[in-house]
Amino acid sequence: MEKKNDKLFIIIAGLVIGVIAAALAFAGNPKNMGFCIACFLRDTAGGLGLHKAPPVQYIRPEIIGIVIGAFVAAFAKKEFGSKGGSAPMTRFVLGFFAMVGCLMFLGCPFRMILRLAGGDLNAVFGLVGFVAGIFCGIFFLKNGYSLKRTYTLTKSEGYWMVILEAVTFVLLIARPAFIAFSEEGPGSMHAAIALSLGAGLIVGVLAQRTRLCMVGGTRDLVLFKETRLMLGFIAILVAALVTNLVLGGFKLGMVEQPIAHTDGLWNALGMLLVGFACVLLGGCPLRQLVMSGEGNADSAVTVLGLIVGAAFCHNFGLASSPEGPTPAGKIAVIIGIVVVAGIGVLNTYLKADTAEPARDAA
Repeated sequence: MEKKNDKLFIIIAGLVIGVIAAALAFAGNPKNMGFCIACFLRDTAGGLGLHKAPPVQYIRPEIIGIVIGAFVAAFAKKEFGSKGGSAPMTRFVLGFFAMVGCLMFLGCPFRMILRLAGGDLNAVFGLVGFVAGIFCGIFFLKNGYSLKRTYTLTKSEGYWMVILEAVTFVLLIARPAFIAFSEEGPGSMHAAIALSLGAGLIVGVLAQRTRLCMVGGTRDLVLFKETRLMLGFIAILVAALVTNLVLGGFKLGMVEQPIAHTDGLWNALGMLLVGFACVLLGGCPLRQLVMSGEGNADSAVTVLGLIVGAAFCHNFGLASSPEGPTPAGKIAVIIGIVVVAGIGVLNTYLKADTAEPARDAA
C-alpha cells in the first residue's frame, strides 16, 4: 500500500509540475520553455555577465526557487546534510559537457518533454538520442562504474549553493549596472518575478520529495523494471499537453517551432551526450539542482560545471540557434561524447581498488 501511495504522489506531483511549466509559457516565458534547467542556467550565466550573448541574458527566478524549495523541503524532513568528495572535478567536466549537449538540442530533458507536449516533433529525435545515451551509461553501470563514495563535510559546505542563490536573487531585484537583461530574444521573455519564484519553489519542493529525475527514471526502468520515476515524467507530459491544448499552445510539426532547429541528427547526438553524461553523474540537471539544495557539494560542483559550460558555449559559438547547429558546436558534441566515454572507461575498468588517504601539503 505504501508503494502504491508513493506512485500516486509522484503522479500528482508530475501533474502539478506539468501544469506549472506549460502555464509559465503563457505568463511570459518562451513558448515550450516554461521550465528548462539548461536554458535558465544559460540565461542566468548571461545575466551575471559570464557570457555576452544579448538574446539570452536574464537571471531566472525559477532556478533560485528550485534550490531554495529543495533546501526547505529537505531541512523540514531532516534530510539536509553536507556531503561531497566524490570525484568533484570529474563531475564538473561531466556537467560541462552535459550542457554542451543541451545547447546543441536547445533544451534539457525537462524541456524535451515540454517540447513534445507542445507538438514539437524535433524533440522525438532528441528523445531517441537521450535514451541511447542512457543505455551507453547503463553499460558502464552494469560493469562496475563508480565515482567512489561521498563523505560528510562541515555544515557550512552544504549551505553555499543556497547562499549563492539568495545573493543572485538580491542582484535580480537590485539590478546593479553590471547585471545584464536581454531586450530581445528568449532572455527578454519571462513571467513576473514573484510568479516565477513561486513556481520554482513549488517545483523544488515537489522534486525533492519525489526524487524526480528523468535520467534516473529511464535507468531504473531498464535496470530494475521500476516505473515510479517514469510515472512522474509521463504525468508532466500529459499535464503540459492538456494545458497547451486548453490554452492554444499546441502546434504539431517540425518547422517554425519556438526556439528549436530541425536538424534531427544533431538533436539526437546532443541529447545522447546529455543522457550519457547524466547517467554517469547520477541524475539530470533538475536532480542536480535539487541535490545541491539538499547540501550535496558534488551536485553543486556539477551545477557550476553546467553554468560554465553554458557560458563557454555562447562565448565560443558552440550553442545552436533556430537556424541550426554551428560547426564548432558539432565538434564540441563529438569531443564531449569521447570525453564522457573516456570517463566511463577510467572509472569502470582502470580505477584503483583502494584510495590512498589524502596528505596535507608541506
